[in-house]
Amino acid sequence: MNYECIIVGGGIAGLQAAIQLGRYKHKVLVIDSNHGRSTLCKSYHNILGWPNGISGQDLRKIGKMQAEKMGVEFKSDVVDSVEKTEKGFQIMVKSGFQYVSKRLLLATGVMDRIPAFPEILQCLGISIYVCPDCDGYEVKNKRTIVIGAGNVGANMALTLTYWTQDLTYINHEQIEVSEALLNELKVHQIHYVDESIQKVIAESSYLQGFILQSGKKIMGERGFIAFGGNEVRSNLAKQLGVELLENQHIVVNPRTKMTNIPNVWAAGDVVAHSEQVTIAMGEGSAAAIWIHKSLMDERVV
Repeated sequence: MNYECIIVGGGIAGLQAAIQLGRYKHKVLVIDSNHGRSTLCKSYHNILGWPNGISGQDLRKIGKMQAEKMGVEFKSDVVDSVEKTEKGFQIMVKSGFQYVSKRLLLATGVMDRIPAFPEILQCLGISIYVCPDCDGYEVKNKRTIVIGAGNVGANMALTLTYWTQDLTYINHEQIEVSEALLNELKVHQIHYVDESIQKVIAESSYLQGFILQSGKKIMGERGFIAFGGNEVRSNLAKQLGVELLENQHIVVNPRTKMTNIPNVWAAGDVVAHSEQVTIAMGEGSAAAIWIHKSLMDERVV
């Protein structure tokens, strides 16, 4: 099937772009794996109009319904490969279908490295967080436990001293922490624990604490995750020869959000930016506006 624009990724950036392009009356398809950051977060707190928070699932549901009203189509699938052709792009998905599009928007996002404790997923965005810029405010003056790995976790604990002085850092993976950071932890009176976690204690999506392998309990009201090594989903961009940073994030034009490859745009957390929902929304809208302009220029020619 042929489309004017295919959006790979139905998270916040992809949905916002889809709504904008749908309002332009373009023929748009969103291909989404239904497995990303926004499917996990139980509550976003820093979005205009949602002072009491909104879950990623609810925001996605509302956004999809809004886009569908504009005629945008959705396909639940995983894109295996994308190839540039004379007429645009050829997209192959796992189910075997093939799609053709004049324009391509990559909104494939990132996925955090999260320990395999089901209780953590239940608490994400409510009492356990990943982004201090988004949710540092939520731990203000609260007993907070950072679980992480090596220097990454130590730096997160130090960052959170802006919000609270009651901090514990559990080095769950027991990766070496530099001497300089260990000294900084001591200066800020951050309790440092170099031991793996056996169990998460949580009730109704609220963290209570952690049980260590030794059986010792570390109790707290809020938690932060900081393991590093997040998966940046830029493999499709790499297939097309899109410019990537060393950390695998996509480089885009700051104004148009187009990559170095003509007619390939990128938006959201897969792009090199501060990873926040509100920024992803803005990038999705900006990309859609310039995709529309490019399609209009083509019609004039």
